[in-house]
Amino acid sequence: MKKIAFGTYRISNHNPEHITALKHAIKSGVRMIDTSSNYMDGGAERAIALALQSFDEDVRDEMEIVSKFGYIQNDNMARHKENPFEEVVEYSENCFHCISQDFIQDQLAKSLERLEVKTIDCYLIHNPEYYLLDAINHGVEKDDRLDEMYKRLFDAFMSLELAVQNGHIKSYGISSNSFSKLRSDEEFLPYEDLLTLVEDAASELGNEFHSFTTIELPLNILEKNGLKCTAWAKENGLRVLVNRPLNAQHDGLMYRLADYDESREYYNHFNELMEVSDNESLRALFNLLEQLDDNKHKFAWIGDYDSFLYSQIIPHIKKIIEVLDEENIQSMLNRIDLFLSEYRKMVAYECSKHTRKILKDTLVECKLSMQECALTFLLQRKSVDFILVGMRKVSYINEVLALEEK
Repeated sequence: MKKIAFGTYRISNHNPEHITALKHAIKSGVRMIDTSSNYMDGGAERAIALALQSFDEDVRDEMEIVSKFGYIQNDNMARHKENPFEEVVEYSENCFHCISQDFIQDQLAKSLERLEVKTIDCYLIHNPEYYLLDAINHGVEKDDRLDEMYKRLFDAFMSLELAVQNGHIKSYGISSNSFSKLRSDEEFLPYEDLLTLVEDAASELGNEFHSFTTIELPLNILEKNGLKCTAWAKENGLRVLVNRPLNAQHDGLMYRLADYDESREYYNHFNELMEVSDNESLRALFNLLEQLDDNKHKFAWIGDYDSFLYSQIIPHIKKIIEVLDEENIQSMLNRIDLFLSEYRKMVAYECSKHTRKILKDTLVECKLSMQECALTFLLQRKSVDFILVGMRKVSYINEVLALEEK
């Protein structure tokens, strides 16, 4: 069985390319799809249902769908404000979190509906440590916050064990970023205590065996602290899923563990746009383009650029071109779109050069591309069962699966 699984973090049911990618992955032998109720506000689960409609029952039976719950955002946030859920952690203005029993039942029902299945193969509590983060921010003592965390987890395990009894899920587990923290870190979730809570929950419901089977955590060539957790999991007969294999946190920064080619068309589009902007009415755009070109090497991670693009660049450009008439605005938007597409490629290329410098010692023995080195590192780990890779394009699926077959 393939060790590569399909991660659906940014998969949408409204994007035909994403549906095509899912179908191609299944046809290529991928048998696990990881998703969550909050991915694209449920759109990822709907996309999975759409993709599976193209396959016969035998193939669908072979597929394992892993979904998660915990976040209150978007539609869940609107519903919560009308009819509040219990024990909600209000972590930030746009991100609440909850693992209460009523929320589990609500989210499970909605995931089953969106996925168009009667049973979810594995259902994970998604980052329960949000309670710990919030408690730390509010100055709650460590012993007190852990006691409350364990109480909330025990109640959640009770609900999940009952869901197994009722046939709504086959097994369950936890996906936690805290599993990859150092034990000394305030955000660390002591995973060694989980099985005691699980066994107690199963026993209280009269289950001879518990159905806690799976943990999921970030692990990659830069973030290796989670290897201790994966070793513990295997010693206790648990399955290990790894996320963020190519997006690493290091010294408070994010890095994309992949090589990108320099754009061949960037300067053509840049020079053309500079030329048409070299006039009094578009002087602000001319200056912006100069600044962007000068700073394309200053982003550490492509995600930083994407956030900057939507929060700063696009709103600024829209305001600048308001002076144009309708016909010229459309022409200018086409030029800007071509430029920004190539500019992003240049930013990604500069980011990959910077990341290679950071990883020069780590990559000294690996002569492959950065993404191949990163994935090979995980493929060789006996304590890792599945590697969740976001694969939104057919070409990317082929590249990743070819690496596994080497």
